[in-house]
Amino acid sequence: MDRPAIGELAPDFKAEATNGEVISIKDFIGKENIVLFFYPKDNTPG
Repeated sequence: MDRPAIGELAPDFKAEATNGEVISIKDFIGKENIVLFFYPKDNTPG
């Protein structure tokens, strides 16, 4: 999958929340503001 450009719509994906619930971006579209934040693995440079 190619990296999305700034301002481009994010592709739909599912992820596990900290409470174990599986969530999808499509669950929030039109209902909430969405901010995606990704960071490198803990204790690694970058």
